[in-house]
Amino acid sequence: MAEIVNTAQSEAWNGYEGQHWAAHSDRFDAVNSGFNERLLNSAAIGERDRVLDVGCGNGQLTRLAARRAPRGRTLGVDLSEPMLTRARDLAVRENVPNVSFERGDAQIHPFEDGGFEVALSRFGIMFFADPVAAFANIGRALVPGGRLAFACMAELDGTDLGTVLAAVSPHLTRPQGDGTSPTSFADPGHVREVLGAAGFGDISCEHAEADQVWGRDVADAAEFLGAWGPVKYRLGLVGADAARRARAALTDALRAFDGSAGVRTRGTAWLVTARAAGATEPSPSATA
Repeated sequence: MAEIVNTAQSEAWNGYEGQHWAAHSDRFDAVNSGFNERLLNSAAIGERDRVLDVGCGNGQLTRLAARRAPRGRTLGVDLSEPMLTRARDLAVRENVPNVSFERGDAQIHPFEDGGFEVALSRFGIMFFADPVAAFANIGRALVPGGRLAFACMAELDGTDLGTVLAAVSPHLTRPQGDGTSPTSFADPGHVREVLGAAGFGDISCEHAEADQVWGRDVADAAEFLGAWGPVKYRLGLVGADAARRARAALTDALRAFDGSAGVRTRGTAWLVTARAAGATEPSPSATA
């Protein structure tokens, strides 16, 4: 059995959270896939590269990376067995033979030293119990100068999703944070500090935006977003009346984003790239 130190996240992603993501993989991909192309291009995957996808979830990015490295191999690692099961099934269904998936905690997983040219992640790196230790372990898994590219959530204040969640918040209790929230990497300065301490250099944080599709209409989007783990958790902390008011506020807030192509928000993220120790060809100067 894989050794896990991030036990709280493991419990969540092997419980309701992971089951919900696995059951709705197509819907979560509709929310997040707008960032795929830019992220993969930043990773500069070669046809023979060995690629590591950290926090791979249902494996859409893993499979896309494997297609860019047809003469290499791609490994997806995640804590969530429900999502890994879904990822394996989809890889078979889509006939992507050069991809594999393992359950593991990337903070301590025994990756082969220098086993990969590229490590990437799409919103899967914000939940480490010890992010410096985790990225140091990922760096060890990369060849000298190996490439790291990931997308992480930006601050929600002032964004479309932030506006929706702000309408719901007055009716809910704010949970106590533990440093592993979806926006734990929203500050580029913190990102640079963590990656630098983990041994990475040539660090760049670029703002990225993409459309995110939440549902075919307002009712559908409200049901889906209300069942999203962080929202569902907060709904469970209040009484029935407050939960009903929160759901009504959620539905009303989503109306502003309803259109002929469904309910869409403009998502924001940081696209982060870096090099493992030993890089000989630095990429362009970092930006923020």
